[in-house]
Amino acid sequence: MVGHDHGPAHADEPEDMVAAGRNARLGMKLFIVYLAVYVGYVAIVAFRPDLLRVLLPGGVNLAVAYGFGLIVLALLMALAYGWLCRVIAPVARKDGK
Repeated sequence: MVGHDHGPAHADEPEDMVAAGRNARLGMKLFIVYLAVYVGYVAIVAFRPDLLRVLLPGGVNLAVAYGFGLIVLALLMALAYGWLCRVIAPVARKDGK
């Protein structure tokens, strides 16, 4: 399809490989944190399903609270990633300096 090459938004926009690498490492760290929290949920479901019936303050059981917590954590991590990645690369001058 035409126009779906995922390159820079503008032809004259420089790609900062240092920032791209930093952002990729940050994304991987956030992914590992989320994966650990999710694996904890799956481990509880697989090995201790009786814990999911525990009622928390507010009358919500652990299964519902953990599920909503996963959703909220994903949204907060996405916002944090977007905020931490908004480093503006210095624009190269036309005269090469």
